[in-house]
Amino acid sequence: MTGRPDAPPDEPRRDCPLCPRLAAFRAEWRAREPDWHNAPVPSFGPLDAPLLIVGLAPGLRGANRTGRPFTGDWAGDLLYDTLVRYGFARGTYDRRPDDGLVLADCRITNAVRCVPPENRPTTAENRACLPFLTAEIAAMPRLQIVLALGGLAHGMALVALGLRKSAFAFRHGAIHAVSERLLLADSYHCSRYNTNTGRLTPEMFRAVFAELRARLT
Repeated sequence: MTGRPDAPPDEPRRDCPLCPRLAAFRAEWRAREPDWHNAPVPSFGPLDAPLLIVGLAPGLRGANRTGRPFTGDWAGDLLYDTLVRYGFARGTYDRRPDDGLVLADCRITNAVRCVPPENRPTTAENRACLPFLTAEIAAMPRLQIVLALGGLAHGMALVALGLRKSAFAFRHGAIHAVSERLLLADSYHCSRYNTNTGRLTPEMFRAVFAELRARLT
């Protein structure tokens, strides 16, 4: 347990040993960059939020460096600009965790909490981190919508909810009613690769959040 008021009851500790490959990668980058976070990245935002955004994993020079999800890289530029635009955040995003940005009505986490080599966690690493996502969802009493950024986050969210992946196919812009009280929404990940290739445009991404804002009660 972290002792933070916004922390779920089960969260990985700084030297989490569950994934040997990820632990070794963290140790390598702690030696290279001792001033970086280089540890499991905690979630950001209030536990009583109605929207949970689930990303893939921390970026090496983004959240792994700064210690806050989607902070310090292009994906964060697009995500936080969109959150401010639709009233899910207040303040100014400045690529650093002490920029004063505050989330409203949303919380952000990652399906895998530690940075993986080449941004590719293994199946075993996904499985090891799954209990943390399960605890996160269970600890949010007002949760109405889970937004999965990418297919891996979509699949892990379904497993965390006790549902079969085959029952709800990932599709950008899809909104699945996974229970009487909970929706699972999908978006392509807001990575630089996806935006550079045109798979995801800022307009496509904003449209997802406009729909989510309209659906929240």
